[in-house]
Parts: sequence; C-alpha cells; structure tokens
Amino acid sequence: MTMTLEGSCRCGAVSFSVESHTPYPYQRCYCRICRKTAGGGGYAINIMGRADTLKVEGENDISIYRAEIDRDGTCEISSGRRHFCSKCASALYLTDPNWPELVHPMASAIDTDLPEPSESVHLLLKYKASWVVPQEGEGDDCFEGFPQESIEDWHKSRGLWIE
Repeated sequence: MTMTLEGSCRCGAVSFSVESHTPYPYQRCYCRICRKTAGGGGYAINIMGRADTLKVEGENDISIYRAEIDRDGTCEISSGRRHFCSKCASALYLTDPNWPELVHPMASAIDTDLPEPSESVHLLLKYKASWVVPQEGEGDDCFEGFPQESIEDWHKSRGLWIE
C-alpha cells in the first residue's frame, strides 16, 4: 500500500498525482539550487514517489529547468530535471534519469494533507544564505553536506514507511 499524493501549481494549469511510500516532508535542502528556485525560507522540501505511478494533467504547461553546478571550478549541467509550471512558475517535481524509478514532488506543490514529521533533517547547510536561521526542532539532524541515511531508510528506521 502507498499513499496517493495529489499536487498542482498555483494557477491550476498543471495537476499531478503520484504514489508514495515516503510521504513525510522531513528533509529541508539549503543548496543554492533549492533555495533559489523554491521561493521559500531559504530551503526546499521534496519527498519521494514512484515514477511509474506519476499522472500529469496540463503537461503542455510544464517547463523543465536543469541547473548549472559548479564542481571545483568546472561547470556542469545537473542531470536533475526540475519541472515547473510555465504559466505561474510553481515548482512541481524533480526527475533524474539516474534514478528513473523515482520522482521527487516538491512538498509545496502537494495538495493532499501530508503527515507531520516528528523531526526534520537539514542538509547542505554549508550553502544556506547568510540570513537564514534554520528552524531546528528537538531531535532534528543537521548536515553541512548530504546525510548518509536515504529518504527510504529514514522512513523505514522510524516505522513511517507505507507499504
């Protein structure tokens, strides 16, 4: 069993649904790409779904952004594809051909009531904007880079994986 997540853009041109084993929006990413494209508190929250269940309405109104990444002075284009509404610019979801079985909806695009996590993970804090003060709760984990624990493992280790 999974949880059905339904999402949309702000103007209503695009809507989507996807099945997820990992619906808890616990991971706050402070990387430059997420904080610049999310329009939020200096971070973005994405969750994970099964790509084979993704259903999209309004696909013609979706544009894709592939970020440039500076890797020690060498610029490369990210394999991640950030899907957003071309009419209102709402961030919708990310796909990556390196993980074709996954889709990562942006929690901000999800209209379904999501379960509230008891703790959060703050990652890539070395890239946070100087004005951002992470809203750390009791039990939150903070990482300058990436945590070792995957989204799947985080959910499973806390008994939150939805079969």
